[in-house]
Amino acid sequence: MPTINDPANRESARKDDVSSASGFFQKILGMFGMGDPAADKKRLVKNIGKDLTRSRYKFYKPKTSEALPGLARFFYETYKVIAPAQVMLTNASQSGVLKAFVIESFLSPEQRQLSESLTEAYIQEKAKTMSVKDLQEHVKQIMITFFSAFDAEKTSQIDGAYSTLLSFINFINFDYFFLLKKFDSNVAERSFTYNPKFDSLSGDYLADDLHDFLEVFLPLNLDADWKRIFTALKDYRNMDVIQIDSWTKLTPALKDVRESCVLEQIVQHVKMDPFIAVTPRATGERIVEAFIDKLKNQTAMTMQKIAQERRNSKIDELAKAVFGTSIVLRLKNYTEKSNVAFAKKMLGGYTQIQALNFLKAYLIDYFKKDIREIVDVLLIRGQWSTNVQSQQLSDGYHALLEVSEAIIQFDDGLGDDGDMGLKLRNVLQKADRDKDAVKYLRQLLKDVNDKALGLINKAALNMITVGRHLKSLIDDEAKPHHELLQNWKEVENASAIPMKEAMTEAYKKIYYMVQLLQYYVKEEASSK
Repeated sequence: MPTINDPANRESARKDDVSSASGFFQKILGMFGMGDPAADKKRLVKNIGKDLTRSRYKFYKPKTSEALPGLARFFYETYKVIAPAQVMLTNASQSGVLKAFVIESFLSPEQRQLSESLTEAYIQEKAKTMSVKDLQEHVKQIMITFFSAFDAEKTSQIDGAYSTLLSFINFINFDYFFLLKKFDSNVAERSFTYNPKFDSLSGDYLADDLHDFLEVFLPLNLDADWKRIFTALKDYRNMDVIQIDSWTKLTPALKDVRESCVLEQIVQHVKMDPFIAVTPRATGERIVEAFIDKLKNQTAMTMQKIAQERRNSKIDELAKAVFGTSIVLRLKNYTEKSNVAFAKKMLGGYTQIQALNFLKAYLIDYFKKDIREIVDVLLIRGQWSTNVQSQQLSDGYHALLEVSEAIIQFDDGLGDDGDMGLKLRNVLQKADRDKDAVKYLRQLLKDVNDKALGLINKAALNMITVGRHLKSLIDDEAKPHHELLQNWKEVENASAIPMKEAMTEAYKKIYYMVQLLQYYVKEEASSK
């Protein structure tokens, strides 16, 4: 019989003492939070397994780490209820229409009417009978009244309702079919005539799917007013998105499964990690603020469109009154064709093309011919009461002749052989590889456009001077006692054209031309 002195017995006793001491010290260390993390983790996983074994939901077998047919049946019954909604709400979470629909569902009849008054169709219809200024004020008042309804309480209600709806959309769009195919490969997508025969399968094969499902399952508001939500969705899709009775029966089961935490425990046990946590997929979105900003931008764009249409229409009307056509091209280098190269560098290019074309055409095709004949007779043959009026007319006339020559020189200077043209092209070639060249090019273009605008301004001011004196002379000619020109009969006899008719026609064209140029001068001034 072995004795205590037997070497084998002594070794065994020593190991028992070491083990006992080790266990004792582990307990002491554990009391101070200094236990073995791996052992603690293993113990927690073991406890989770015990909880799953005792769970009334027979979804998982901890001993073999198998997902059971009961889990598949839970997903199958859920899938049968939500499958029709998957089709009808495809891409709904990205739909701006759905967001607008949710917001509109909270509006009163009066607010909906105001909303209709902010559509482009309504504003365009109003534009037919209102000036742009009056229309802007009208739309502004509608917007103030409409947006005032979105106080903090209503905004919170709307954003909350959309978050609830979005959580539902995320929930139904989970890939139930893919998960169920793992339990029974004969399951058909959104077809429930077949009676599935679910098998058990390894939890490893399913853990990631369960984790993804929990991301959309946890944020789902099962206590929401689903009857109201599904009624609204029926209006949105013009048919029942989901059977409310079926969903009402399903929600208590979903709530019970979620409260049991059985699905989280399965994931933790399969992955042997008791600390795995699921982050619910975010569903919060402030749709009211985005809706208001979008509506403001759309309304502003509509008003800009109407104002631009009015502007273009008036420009066409004035151009036809002066030239007989709205399309006038007289410049060779300061053109839209030249702007193509600047556009490639994201630069605005030449900005006064249309105005300068109109001005050059008027000065060369009309002013130098018809106005010159009138002014020459008035200044040479006319006996003026004072030299002030005749000098002002002469100064204005000659200033316009100078502008005419300056436009030609300006345009020629932008040609291939022109000083500014060569400079622009050289800098343009460097712009791809030199940021400073782009800045310099932008400054050169500004200088060119400022010069063009300067010519337009100078012409407009001097046209006003010439036009004002022509109007005074027309009125003076009709008076019984002339005040400006003392010898109207002599002037009439010296002229090869009927002076009164010629002055009237010249004045009309100057008046239209000044109005035409003012559109470009005002536009430039408002942009600064």
